[in-house]
Amino acid sequence: MTQFFTAEDGAKLAYSDEGLGLPVLCLAGLTRNMADFDYVAPHLPGVRLIRMDYRGRGRSDYTGANTYTVPQEGKDALALLNHLGIDKAAVLGTSRGGLIGLLLAAAAHDRLLGLCLNDVGPEIEKAGLDRIFDYVGRNPRAHTHQELADKLPAAMPGFANVPEGRWLSDARRHYDETSDGLKIRYDPTLRDAFLDAFKGEQPDLWPLWQATAGLPVALIRGSNSDLLSAEVADRMQRLRPDMIFAEVPDRAHVPWLDEAESLAALNRWLALLVRAA
Repeated sequence: MTQFFTAEDGAKLAYSDEGLGLPVLCLAGLTRNMADFDYVAPHLPGVRLIRMDYRGRGRSDYTGANTYTVPQEGKDALALLNHLGIDKAAVLGTSRGGLIGLLLAAAAHDRLLGLCLNDVGPEIEKAGLDRIFDYVGRNPRAHTHQELADKLPAAMPGFANVPEGRWLSDARRHYDETSDGLKIRYDPTLRDAFLDAFKGEQPDLWPLWQATAGLPVALIRGSNSDLLSAEVADRMQRLRPDMIFAEVPDRAHVPWLDEAESLAALNRWLALLVRAA
């Protein structure tokens, strides 16, 4: 069930808090919302699954492009934990959510139990960025969910052996069907924020990965990802030889996390967290 809390600046942000056990904060992709984790949620028994819609996404308030930043979203994630009275939580971050998790590992290390990254790392490939630049903030060229689902296999190269009905399910989770066609379920000005974030020289994010020292970490990579290269994943493993790693065949950016390889890595990671608790 969707609930709401109020951030320090007065923004009303949506979240869900389900289950009992180890608290796992799930942070979604750039344009996505808490539905990003619908597929994996049934496979995580014994977990207190906490999800949130970032500001400007899903059912959270639209607060303007200047607030749609990784640092602000990190502050909001901590504010949610504070609201729930949770001192420490593990973070499962998909794409943008993984970058937020990396920031938290450096800025709020003592609040994390561990970090699992879904197809993202300290370096982002240009091909993946260019693809995101092309669609972020724009409505899809489809009138219905079914029309979009029919187009997605061709529009998402690198995916194969996709479960029956998955593309339609994804379309329904992330777009609203209106008389004028499908509409994005987030603030269109997120495009401005995203483009601004990648202007000029980019910061070195490898220190954020090094800041995960002492935390159980895992990395899940789509074998055909255009955002996280195999070389970056290899370097992450060299720096953290204890990192749990899974490469998911027939997936690009991003795996849905209910694949056998994803679940095996998640279960190993969760087992480590339980032992460390």
